[in-house]
Amino acid sequence: MTKRALKRMVREGALDTAQFDDGKVRRLHANDHHSHRDRPEARSDWSPMGGPEGHREQSYVKTIKAKSPGQQALMDAIDSRNLILALGPAGTGKTYLAISKAVEALEAGKVGRIVLSRPAIEAGESIGFLPGDMEDKLAPYLRPLYDALTDRMSMKRVRALIAEGAIEIAPVGYMRGRTLNNAFVVIDEAQNCTYVQLKMLLTRLGWNSTMVVTGDPAQSDLLPGISGLADVADKFEGLDNIATVRLADRDIVRHPLVAEMLGVL
Repeated sequence: MTKRALKRMVREGALDTAQFDDGKVRRLHANDHHSHRDRPEARSDWSPMGGPEGHREQSYVKTIKAKSPGQQALMDAIDSRNLILALGPAGTGKTYLAISKAVEALEAGKVGRIVLSRPAIEAGESIGFLPGDMEDKLAPYLRPLYDALTDRMSMKRVRALIAEGAIEIAPVGYMRGRTLNNAFVVIDEAQNCTYVQLKMLLTRLGWNSTMVVTGDPAQSDLLPGISGLADVADKFEGLDNIATVRLADRDIVRHPLVAEMLGVL
């Protein structure tokens, strides 16, 4: 129908415009359409944004709950201490819980940034053949940290926070000489750090900061006797202000076969 024909219908009274004055869509009856089903009246206050104020909840963060007593002890230690050592076998959620707590602290405004670090140790394979510059060669080692972050936030938000400097992911070698204030620091795969490296990392802790060191002393890629994680954990065991949480096979939340394999390997 053209605009001219529509104006002529209004002028001649063929089209009743009063039915649209109340701001609601006119309800269609059986005689208005070939369908004989009664249709509900449209809502005039509906908004695609949802809610009366037009606000839609877009939070990506899920609620984290402990799946074992050991995980609950780790979460409680992170809430009550500034330095936490989380030791345990693969699959116990050490890194995931630490990064989840870091995201919660950042979103709540408790810290100003997240610093994630792990050693770039070759696990039987060399990275020298990989193309690209140094950052490209280190990317495979830092990928697990990105995976844990993107499970807590969207990739778009992770990239934005990294661009702003609110999230920093770097190998252990980049941490020397720094003081990490107002930050949540996660040192992952610490079993691949030497005693000297761990001493350097632990002394980076600044004001209003929390540091979580995760690792499995029994699964080091270093030569025997070089890893310093077990020695550091033993020395920190008796300090009240430092929490040392030791997870066990019963805390493994991966496939049940993981616990069985670790029991015999």
